[in-house]
Amino acid sequence: MGSTGSIGTQALDVISNNPDLFQVEVLTANNRVDLLIDQAKKFEPNAVVIANTANYQLVKDALSHLDIKVYTGNDAIAQIVQMDSIDMVLTAMVGYSGLEPTVNAIKAKKAIALANKETLVVAGELVMGLANEYRTPIIPVDSEHSAVFQCLVGEPSPVDKVILTASGGPFRGYNKTQLESVTRADALNHPNWCMGAKITIDSATLMNKGFEVIEAGWLFGLSPEQIEVVVHPQSIIHSMVQFEDGSVKAQLGLPDMRLPIQYAFSFPHRIKNDFQKFSFANHPNLTFEQPNTELFPCLSLAWEAMAAGGNTPCVLNAANEVVVDAFLNDRIRFVQIPQIIEQTLGRVSYQAKPSLSDYKEIDAEARAIALEYVNNATL
Repeated sequence: MGSTGSIGTQALDVISNNPDLFQVEVLTANNRVDLLIDQAKKFEPNAVVIANTANYQLVKDALSHLDIKVYTGNDAIAQIVQMDSIDMVLTAMVGYSGLEPTVNAIKAKKAIALANKETLVVAGELVMGLANEYRTPIIPVDSEHSAVFQCLVGEPSPVDKVILTASGGPFRGYNKTQLESVTRADALNHPNWCMGAKITIDSATLMNKGFEVIEAGWLFGLSPEQIEVVVHPQSIIHSMVQFEDGSVKAQLGLPDMRLPIQYAFSFPHRIKNDFQKFSFANHPNLTFEQPNTELFPCLSLAWEAMAAGGNTPCVLNAANEVVVDAFLNDRIRFVQIPQIIEQTLGRVSYQAKPSLSDYKEIDAEARAIALEYVNNATL
């Protein structure tokens, strides 16, 4: 799910390098028609789904000479993950849109390679409850959570805490005055990772790290107090686990998302590849510092949402999706992102145990409120 995005294209690179191990059954995309068509021609899946119905005929006509079924719409994506021939679903869609298809894939007992962190941010209790009920494995693809997962393999000892590393984004070291004038282009210029626009902005605000805190809580059964964030500008240590005896295990590697994708696909095995290997000689200095939550309050907002639980993380995510989109379209300034999120959080009524249908209503309400603030914002 999300084959034309950053994670999706790198996942297809992993698959093309291991044709004897992996086969593409379904590709889904939202709007990137030309790339989806090229991917379908190369990998010849059983089916493709284009979410935007306006592009359906274009995709169908382009693939008419091939034995590939073509569907359209979000409902088709939510349903197709249940196909019998699928063993694993890579959830690489952006934002809230990944929730319903992930739930359906879990109910169909498909292994989940989770790259859509918003699924657990929005509805972690619901999703993990279903995963336990249907005995469906969820293997993290985010580099930080993959690192924690790898550190925990074979460890029976209780975890004291998890230490998530953050690059600090493009504005590490900035002051308040400098942040007031940053542009869309500035925020999209990440120092270490090549990612999609939405996650790159989230990385610049540290909301991405906040989402990862919430995700780690659900994936590994941790309280907010058991999760620490440290800024590690080199992005070589992807995360660490401290055990109750004080020992710390870390997973290191060059910043290359193909590594955690490949590990999720091949777990519990590792596959030999020709990716560039890490060398200590080339990276003699690994440094760490505390995140500045005063200048980047999104991280604190995420921690507070995690502690509050219920529908609060869903509101956080919905408001964030709206303001990031607004910033990318030059409708608000960078510093207004956390302001509008906090205002939205203060206006949505608390629900302790939302259902899937409740989440849809909560998401819609939070988006409407956030959009109201966007429309009233002054540049």
